[in-house]
Parts: sequence; C-alpha cells; structure tokens
Amino acid sequence: MTSSHGIVLVVACALVDADHRVLIAKRPAGKAMAGLWEFPGGKIEPGETPEACLIRELKEEIALDVTENCLAPLTFASHGYDRFHLLMPLYVCRVWNGIPKPREGQELRWVRPKDMTDFPMPEADLPLVAFLRDYL
Repeated sequence: MTSSHGIVLVVACALVDADHRVLIAKRPAGKAMAGLWEFPGGKIEPGETPEACLIRELKEEIALDVTENCLAPLTFASHGYDRFHLLMPLYVCRVWNGIPKPREGQELRWVRPKDMTDFPMPEADLPLVAFLRDYL
C-alpha cells in the first residue's frame, strides 16, 4: 500500500531523569495540535541528521546541551495522519547539561511512564508511550 501524502520526518527524545521520569512538553496555543503533550524534538531539516536535529531542537526548545554520544536510538513511530505520514525516531537521553526551561511558550512536566496515559498526546506518540513504559 502506498501513501499519496508526503512523509514528514520528525525526531523526538525521551529525556529520562535519575528517578526514571520522562520529560514531556505541552504544545502551546497557536501551534498545530495545541494542548497535546509530546516528547521534545522537531522536524529534521534538509541535510540534517536526526541526532543533529535533536541537539539543535533541545537547545532551542528547552535550553539543554546534549551531545550525540548521549543519544541512544530506542524505537520509532510510523503514523498516517490525514494530510501526511509521520515517521518519528525516538531516542533516549539520560545525560545532558542544563535544567530544562521552556523557551517556546510550552509547559514542561516530568512524568513516570506508567502515568503518561493521563496526558493527551498526538496519536503517533501513543505506541511510543507503551514502549517506554515497558522499557523503563
């Protein structure tokens, strides 16, 4: 089966703290899917690797410095939305410099994987939550 829609490549990161909680961010008003909770990350720019994108996005979005060797690929989501197909690798990171600070109007929260289903998330993120719950 083929899709008539383009593939959008987005990368996400499960930042895991010493208490095994995961950082999620609430999309601010005015953005697509506003009000939904998601893993930090973003759209991969042309010529950019997923790791370079995460390093850039984590700095821009939440003021964290992450190095590539601290990003471990975990799984991915492949989800068809009405107007595009999302392909989203999910990385895990347990080491970073800085304290997460919202820089784009989003709300941040540290959540235990078993409690993540209490937060409304984009459809593509839901299988990742189940995977993380089993992994952590």
